[in-house]
Amino acid sequence: MTAIGRLATLTFALLLSAGCASVDYDYPRSESYFLPDTQDTYLARGLGPIVVSKPQDQSGFYPMNNGIDALASRLLLAERAEVSIDVQYYLIKDDIVGRAFIYSLLLAADRGVRVRLLLDDMFTSGYDIGIAALDSHPNFEVRIFNPFNRGAAGRSLGAAGRFSRVNRRMHNKSFTVDNQITLLGGRNIADEYFGAREDAKFGDLDVLAIGPVVQEVSDMFDTYWNHETALPALAFVKELDDYEDALNQLRERLELSRQEVAESKYAEAVRSKITEYIDNEDSIFDWAPYELVVDSPDKGIKSRAADAASITTPLVASLRSAKNEILVLSPYFVPLKAGIAGFSELQASGVNVVIVTNSLAANNQFMVHSGYSPSRKPLLEAGVSLFEVRADANVEGTEFVNASGAKATLHTKAFIVDETDVFIGSFNFDPRSANINTELGVIIRDPDLGEAMADLIRQKLPTQTYEVFLNEKGKVRWRGLKDGEEVIYDKEPDTTWGERFKAGFVKIFPIKSQL
Repeated sequence: MTAIGRLATLTFALLLSAGCASVDYDYPRSESYFLPDTQDTYLARGLGPIVVSKPQDQSGFYPMNNGIDALASRLLLAERAEVSIDVQYYLIKDDIVGRAFIYSLLLAADRGVRVRLLLDDMFTSGYDIGIAALDSHPNFEVRIFNPFNRGAAGRSLGAAGRFSRVNRRMHNKSFTVDNQITLLGGRNIADEYFGAREDAKFGDLDVLAIGPVVQEVSDMFDTYWNHETALPALAFVKELDDYEDALNQLRERLELSRQEVAESKYAEAVRSKITEYIDNEDSIFDWAPYELVVDSPDKGIKSRAADAASITTPLVASLRSAKNEILVLSPYFVPLKAGIAGFSELQASGVNVVIVTNSLAANNQFMVHSGYSPSRKPLLEAGVSLFEVRADANVEGTEFVNASGAKATLHTKAFIVDETDVFIGSFNFDPRSANINTELGVIIRDPDLGEAMADLIRQKLPTQTYEVFLNEKGKVRWRGLKDGEEVIYDKEPDTTWGERFKAGFVKIFPIKSQL
């Protein structure tokens, strides 16, 4: 995700901003950690016998590319929680999915479940009262990663003087219940990531996991939660006159929203999936060795970033281990000179390198496309295969809303090495993920999963993407199917002159390192 984007709405928006409050970085906060005493919970009783029967160096994984599955699993797990829910996201919107998600957390807190919500501050403008209201619940605590200044100058002007700090965002996504099961991947919490929006549909990927990896995710969460960059709401939010009233207003608004969507086809599909999960007596998990990969939260502090543990170290090691093939799926693909050279060297060594990213028509960040497009020719000259997702691609799980004319966008962040190493997470192949934002993911070393995912990608490439190639004159061209017939395009497919101009014009600005 780029630093430059539209400011979105957040789930718990009740009123306008709480006013002129600056950030108190010395605000007192108490450390807290995962709750270990969860062995008698519903989830532990159901999953425990499976976990103890498996090798201790393996965990169970279940990838989910269907948005209905992804939302149903989150709502079901929140409903089944008995002790704790730890939540970490870059973005939560005030829409159908966002409200349903926050309401499920609030209901869990009402039952006595301890909820810890760690949220990046990039998209929270104007929602401080909602944050403070949730945080006032005795079982619900909210912390914000690297908050913007709320002073009289406002967020934007306040950020201008502190750009090197606020430019560093937490892009991690994790959802862990009772320290027994966790969800990682690329999805933020908003309609477009779960097939609930009529004008946009994102193809995305999560992985549900059980076993030893859950404890590692809990430890990771604690490290972020207790880090100096994660501040309690009251460190920057003006105190409310009546917290109880604010929380009641939020609860009423969420309940009203739930009632409004309860009879929709989308809600019916989610309920159906929840029932399916409850009735499934067989384990859905495949067991395999793995490596949890994550940036240190110190990456959020510029002076420490260079020495902070980096997710790129294990990711690069996995890619460089390739002997036969690398398949990369990245919505925002912006390789710098070193990245182009790295992929080119792998291709020259006999490794088949295949990159799948968004076409200009499918990309929701035209600035990112301006950073990507110059890399096409040198990569193609090196023999790397490039495929760009079409704006009319099919996205599983979007059939329950009227999204037939919506633009499809690849949002999956994954790669497969030799059909053995499978990475699923939040990391984009761009400078922002590598050098600025914090990221999280898991490398699953499972030949069966790798082969299945690679086969699925290959099957979809002819109909869901344009193949990029160089013609006999060395010009970039696109090959795709239209009504079953091959068509060659000499311009970015399915775009207007204005869209191409905007993406081209941005190239004159020296912002590539920020994309």
